[in-house]
Amino acid sequence: MEHKIVSLPREIWAGTVIPMRYTTEDYFDVRIEKKQQEEGYGVEICKCRFDTPVSHYPEEYDFPDKLYQEHWEKAYAWGIVEEREDGTGLLACIETCPEEWSNRLIVTELWVHESLRRQGIGRRLMAIAKRQAVLEHRRAIILETQSCNTGAIRFYEQEGFELIGFDSCCYSNRDLERKEVRINMGYFLRTRRQEARERLVLRGEREEDYHRTEQMVLDAFWNKHHSAGCDEHLLVHKIRDSEVYLPELSRVAVIGEEIVGVICYTKAMLKQGEQTKEILLFGPLCVAPEWQGCGIGGRLLKETLAAAGEMGYEGVVIFGEPDYYPRHGFQTCDHFGITTADGKNFDAFLGIELVEGGLKDFGGRFIEPEVFENLSPEENEAYTKNFQTPDRQKFPGQWD
Repeated sequence: MEHKIVSLPREIWAGTVIPMRYTTEDYFDVRIEKKQQEEGYGVEICKCRFDTPVSHYPEEYDFPDKLYQEHWEKAYAWGIVEEREDGTGLLACIETCPEEWSNRLIVTELWVHESLRRQGIGRRLMAIAKRQAVLEHRRAIILETQSCNTGAIRFYEQEGFELIGFDSCCYSNRDLERKEVRINMGYFLRTRRQEARERLVLRGEREEDYHRTEQMVLDAFWNKHHSAGCDEHLLVHKIRDSEVYLPELSRVAVIGEEIVGVICYTKAMLKQGEQTKEILLFGPLCVAPEWQGCGIGGRLLKETLAAAGEMGYEGVVIFGEPDYYPRHGFQTCDHFGITTADGKNFDAFLGIELVEGGLKDFGGRFIEPEVFENLSPEENEAYTKNFQTPDRQKFPGQWD
């Protein structure tokens, strides 16, 4: 039976107690020694066995685990629920909260009911946290567990987490004696920068690349803006057949045999009264999730913008992420006297001049190619069946 993981809204699930209980025969003994001959400390963490199994359960703590506790102001939770005679019950959950100042994502809760363990549900829940971290461009995921919860530590290690620290008096002043020391673990994103610098190749797309490129685009955008998945992979497919496509300017990023990024350019225009000016539009520009944060998108931008200038184009207008593109020289279009076709401006409506005055000296309304407007949900649903797709899932920050 495939158990569906769903969003757990705060207004419904806040305050729900998580029955976080487990029995363990092992523990990691944390020993701290002050050095005698020199300044410093020695720390040793060794796996040991209890004389008799030890159990921990919510009732022994003054502050049991709960969903949406007040100090996690931006928390978001997902889980598996079941309908019972007395209402809806919780069978598994994960809760995350961004730590904005350090750009990390905290896994504040992770729990699976005993009846559902060893079925891959913990991995599916953790995959949601990893996806959220990618979508929000976090540099790491962090969490805490206890030195006596060796099953949890083993699971986190299998998920790519590593020890990043400990707190010897988190739960009481006797944590070292009780063998229940807080263990901090971290999962790091953006770890392949050096490999990207050394092995990345940018080139034109080939016909045999098409499906792999579109799968990569789907992976990059899935659940990013909508809980219904995405349609950018269909857009790439349709752009190639359009009259405005510029394959000589578009590029794929390749590492070995893997397509890890793409940028697709098309012609667009500015309209001022009866006059028009041809400019450029690109999109999508994206990078495979496991390679994001490694500078690949910036490389695609730098090389293709330079090539566009050499081909005689004077400016580019896009709809893109306002937290990303200004780092690469883009400005909001109001700086150039440009509006959307219906006269609007907003933070995600951006442009860059390839020659001085290339946009500002003309201004006007931006006319987007029709190919960007003709993506029906029915056509997208049918086309998406050709690809491997993750679960559709609700994430914070989506447009719907």
